[in-house]
Amino acid sequence: MLDKVDIQKILFIAKGAGKAILDVYYQPFDAEKKSDHSPITLADKHSNDFITQSLKDAYPEIPILSEESKQIPFEERKHWNYFWLVDPLDGTKEFIGRNGEFTVNIALIEDNQPIMGVVHIPVNGITYYASKNSGSIKILSDGRIKKLSNKYLHYTTRKNVVVIGSRSHPAPETERFVEELRQQGKAVDFISAGSSLKFCLVAEGTADVYPRFGPTMEWDTAAAHVIATEAGRKVLNVNTREPLVYNKEDLTNPWFVVE
Repeated sequence: MLDKVDIQKILFIAKGAGKAILDVYYQPFDAEKKSDHSPITLADKHSNDFITQSLKDAYPEIPILSEESKQIPFEERKHWNYFWLVDPLDGTKEFIGRNGEFTVNIALIEDNQPIMGVVHIPVNGITYYASKNSGSIKILSDGRIKKLSNKYLHYTTRKNVVVIGSRSHPAPETERFVEELRQQGKAVDFISAGSSLKFCLVAEGTADVYPRFGPTMEWDTAAAHVIATEAGRKVLNVNTREPLVYNKEDLTNPWFVVE
């Protein structure tokens, strides 16, 4: 499937969605509540409309599962060998708080694993992307390209460890994770960030590990998952130590760690 998809086209779509988001971000806006009580804004809707229509136009044969579109029954999508998995605005709470730590996430899933991912940060214009067996790339706002590589020691072997966690969804289990590292004699710095940006910061080595002991959905993680793994990291279910899988009947992720 990868040979049929133009990554440059997906980068263009992600950046276009980012522009649609910023058109709302820099104006007064209201936030509504969805049925699950999570917030949604006009920016989520505009980004979703742009991405889904653009993907349909470019790849009409590939189905789309997006956070902000009507959910598709498992009986239908369980037969999908591949599909787009989209979060048009990951980090709506960061968007509402105007801290800039929100992203556009577009992933291509094949046989329950992400094989391509784009994470675009609208506020600073930085984009991360990866394709299976092709490595991970960071595009800076000035267009310079940086290849992300697996040159960092695993956090369990380091004396100084940078742990990254959620800004909007802190968990007591994360505090225990940090405390256990300190009890092992490690010097631990804890930093917070929003959205899928946390995966990307581990992928590039700014952080060493991201433990997530709280609810996330498949569209929150898929694009950044492949960026992390192509940079030499692992995204593992905390309990099974197996990689996260996608297109489950229940789209909620288990607790996981990016390491």
